[in-house]
Amino acid sequence: MQLLRCTKKLQKEMGLKPSDLCADESRFSYLGPWHANLIHIDRRKCVLFVIDKTLFNFIVPDVSRAQIRELDKLFKSYLSCVIVDAGIPEADRARILSEYDEVEYANTNSKSVLGSMNDLAFHYKYSIQEEGGVHSPAVPGIIRRLNRMPMGALKYVFPIEALRALYQTTER
Repeated sequence: MQLLRCTKKLQKEMGLKPSDLCADESRFSYLGPWHANLIHIDRRKCVLFVIDKTLFNFIVPDVSRAQIRELDKLFKSYLSCVIVDAGIPEADRARILSEYDEVEYANTNSKSVLGSMNDLAFHYKYSIQEEGGVHSPAVPGIIRRLNRMPMGALKYVFPIEALRALYQTTER
């Protein structure tokens, strides 16, 4: 079981009650818990996901309430695509995805991650609007570019490099 730490705004959209949230910490995992937030771009709902450890991130643009209510499935399907695009080797991708077979939801717990998410949300909003909106074919390139942007919370390391360093140190 792994955690998706959702903001109050996202919890409300998902219809989660306090009793639906997990209080336990997740077990050790390759990537660990993620934070998720609901943002709006051009009046469309989008969900931003960020790994706590590395700030590796991706956005799922233009999601419906029904999709948000099945956030675990949405998360895993996009995670699969994003880690392929990030160049993670097949064996590591399988290991990563298997850790998210069971997902629990929890409250956010890191002001640092939330601050980084706010910064990323600003960059996503601007970049997506500049490229023509949430249905632009440029969205995967924007995700790639923002994972290659130095993050102050990581001492100006790129999230993609922090992710690669993480999976290299946890190999066999």
